[in-house]
Amino acid sequence: MEVAPLLATTLVFSLGAMFVLWLVSLALRNASIVDVWWGPGFAAIAAVAHATGDGGDPARRALVPALAALWGLRLGGYLLWRNRGSGEDPRYAAMRRRHGERFPRVSLVTVFGLQGALMWLVSLPLQVAQCSPGGLGVLDAVGGLLFATGFVFESVGDLQLARFRADPANRGRVLDRGLWRYTRHPNYFGDCVVWWGFYAFALAAGGAWTVVSPVVMTVLLLRVSGVALLERSMVRRRPDYEAYQRRTSSFFPLPPRSS
Repeated sequence: MEVAPLLATTLVFSLGAMFVLWLVSLALRNASIVDVWWGPGFAAIAAVAHATGDGGDPARRALVPALAALWGLRLGGYLLWRNRGSGEDPRYAAMRRRHGERFPRVSLVTVFGLQGALMWLVSLPLQVAQCSPGGLGVLDAVGGLLFATGFVFESVGDLQLARFRADPANRGRVLDRGLWRYTRHPNYFGDCVVWWGFYAFALAAGGAWTVVSPVVMTVLLLRVSGVALLERSMVRRRPDYEAYQRRTSSFFPLPPRSS
């Protein structure tokens, strides 16, 4: 199958799903549901690509969407659990106050439409793996290893943070144990590694040009919505965070530095 028709189909699906989600957000008066959809949305795009594409290696065609579902559903479930009962995210609440009656139209474009297009772009390796021939090989093994490493960092990091926050004695304190002893953001690091793993699968299928996907994800995590955004707020909210910054790697896991 030609790649272009597949990409067109998944783009229509991604934007269409976001339009439906936008309608739901209007009924709920809560735009935060777009964040919960981030993980499952990739799993859905991978499933649509699997159903639409053909001509690829059967093993890779089955493996990649399965891994995307494992990653995406875990992330979506975690965010749904973490955000239960907390209302709309302050970022979207501030947008709602700023734009007033214009917020529904603004959110359709700048929140839901933008994320729909971004998801489609980042998901390119998941799509290309569905329609490029060639059996499983070394690059697929590398992809599997990267995915497993990233998935462990992301899921274990989230679990450790959830347990830490559940203890009232830790209120106002900084988590510096477990994976958080070696990197200030094991979940973001894991997310980044997962997407380089997906790229390895696409590379094995002849999709070297999809490198835009992990590059965009890495930039987002490091400079836009991940590390940079969270670091600014943590310094304000946690008195011990500056000391934690001095001794702990910001992203890549490294042994803690001496005080």
